[in-house]
Amino acid sequence: MADPEPVDGPAAPAFCTDDALSYRRSLTRFVPGEGLALDEAYRRAHLPLVAPDHPGVIPCREGWYDARGRHPRIVSLVLPVPHARLLASEAYAELDRELRAARFAGKIAWDVATRRAERLHATLCGSLASGPDAVPALAPEQEAALAALGPVTVELRGLFSGAVNVGRLYLPVYPEARDGTDILSEVQRIMGRPPTGLYVVGLHNLTDDLDPPEAAALAALIARWRDRPILRLTLDALWLLWAHDDLVLDGGVLARVPLTAGAARLPRSA
Repeated sequence: MADPEPVDGPAAPAFCTDDALSYRRSLTRFVPGEGLALDEAYRRAHLPLVAPDHPGVIPCREGWYDARGRHPRIVSLVLPVPHARLLASEAYAELDRELRAARFAGKIAWDVATRRAERLHATLCGSLASGPDAVPALAPEQEAALAALGPVTVELRGLFSGAVNVGRLYLPVYPEARDGTDILSEVQRIMGRPPTGLYVVGLHNLTDDLDPPEAAALAALIARWRDRPILRLTLDALWLLWAHDDLVLDGGVLARVPLTAGAARLPRSA
């Protein structure tokens, strides 16, 4: 799998602020003196993949199409994050050291993070197509509009835990504000999707609920790292990513979607 090409560009752009994005209103609510319970969405889609024997696993649910974290093949449009670039970040190395030394470190699925390292991404448009041979067809005008955007610059910050899928830890993505517009929302508009203002890179997964001291430690770490820059990227392409699970443990890059005119697409794969 080829990493996306980082692009050297001009001076750093202005990035969107929290007023224009959805992170602040989407945070996990930590209650002083209480633990942190993995929520239903996480226990259905994530926990079966990281701790399959945990008693809190929800194997399946009536009306849902997945079972034990697996679902029919879906394809999504995502913002890729090159793992090698992340590892080279001093800020990320510092965050990683703090996580490994935290009192809840024994409840992080470190092996899962390693398995999915080459597929790190932030989903922009989920489930564009589904089914065994699903290949989303981008209209020529959509491809042209995406290519006309030019390279896109984003800044990863850390750490983030959301109000849904409680148990997963992320790096939030702050996109450049181009002419006052969130450039990633423009990608969503081109694809016919509503803007979300929420673009997160799944970093780690918990394997169990946290007790009160562990939850307090996580809340403090999130507060300390919440606005700290981790990595700045300028990318010339997005990915069409296929997967049979929400962690993309079983999945890969189907195609490269250029953000510059004349760039080659990655050949389609299974």
